Amino acid sequence: MNCFYAQVEQRAYNLYGLPLAMGGWRKANGTARGIVATASYEARALGIKTAMSAFEAIQICPYLVFMQIDYDKYQAISRQLKTILDSYSPDVEKYSMDEYFMDISFLLKKPRRQLEAFACKLKEEIFSRIGLVCSVGIARSKTYSKLASDLKKPKGLSLILTPDDAAQHIYPLPLDEVWGIGRRRYEHLKKRGLYTIADAHKQGPVPFQKLFGEMQGRLFWETVTGRDKAKVLTNEVHIPDEVSYMHTFSDWTDDPVQVKGEIVKAVRKVCYRMRGYERKARQWSCHIRYQEAHWEGVSFAFNTDGYTNLDDYVLQACLPEAMHLVNNAVRKGIKIRGIGLHTIEMRQTEQLEIFFREEERIRHLYRATDCLNNCYGPDTVAKAAIHESVKGNTHFVSRS
Repeated sequence: MNCFYAQVEQRAYNLYGLPLAMGGWRKANGTARGIVATASYEARALGIKTAMSAFEAIQICPYLVFMQIDYDKYQAISRQLKTILDSYSPDVEKYSMDEYFMDISFLLKKPRRQLEAFACKLKEEIFSRIGLVCSVGIARSKTYSKLASDLKKPKGLSLILTPDDAAQHIYPLPLDEVWGIGRRRYEHLKKRGLYTIADAHKQGPVPFQKLFGEMQGRLFWETVTGRDKAKVLTNEVHIPDEVSYMHTFSDWTDDPVQVKGEIVKAVRKVCYRMRGYERKARQWSCHIRYQEAHWEGVSFAFNTDGYTNLDDYVLQACLPEAMHLVNNAVRKGIKIRGIGLHTIEMRQTEQLEIFFREEERIRHLYRATDCLNNCYGPDTVAKAAIHESVKGNTHFVSRS
């Protein structure tokens, strides 16, 4: 789906043709606050980008329309979309709220024109039933189908069926377009002369294996070159490789107590999701975002004593280092603009460890609080410290 959040709101409020940014708002005095989560194509054409501050965005476009994100609305429309897709294939995987994979191997030996007709019919039905446009990519691997769907947005249709198709449309793409190849890995690859997917085909798996290890490097190379054998997963439960939380405050703060409250909140969100996924972690990373010239900050990794998904153990390992950095920044006159937390290593494990064991009473405590919060609302039972968090709006209708 193209600019899904923005497209839904354009449809809901007849905002077609207007530059729309999702995630920001204006104060009573007109000052823009928040972060652009996504933007309509009209706004993108003017230079409005994802993760740009609302203040920066209105410098580019003073008449930019801001709307907050309403997850409930988008999830409902996503369910409508899934119903349509299910009528076209028995195997449909929900990759995210606005992105799906569909197994159409039953059309494998059909001519190209029949595949095009199938995709066009699907696009037309989505538009007629829910009033939204989408882009479709068809290929022999999940990776290349995902890349193909991005080639001609909006309303695109791209078929990558032959080596010539891939050489013309996929090979010229930079390697960081491929999932799993983030900014840091891409920097390492560029130092080896690997810039595009074509370079990966030419040089083979060896450079990847030297950089990322024999097995992981081979896996990256197979993914980049369209050799991955990943299947369309029909199970609705998608377990991510990591769980993360990032909150940019609507107003910066120099109060360490408020920042501590936000860290407590971040740990609470991440650990709650991990318990839902039945996953635990031992390695973690925390990011403190500063309000200064480059809007950067400082990140640090930390370890818990063992694999856990209980808030108490994570806070015990995280807070001393985090608050040391926060206090140092405040003493230097630097204000804090946001915090983030994510797992570095996460696994499904109930195996007892030799040197670490979660206390049974703490485990029962969180099991009970999760039940109460699920029944009566997310803040029914919570640590008191979250009430010391940074006050203000958020770019989500509901921050959860």
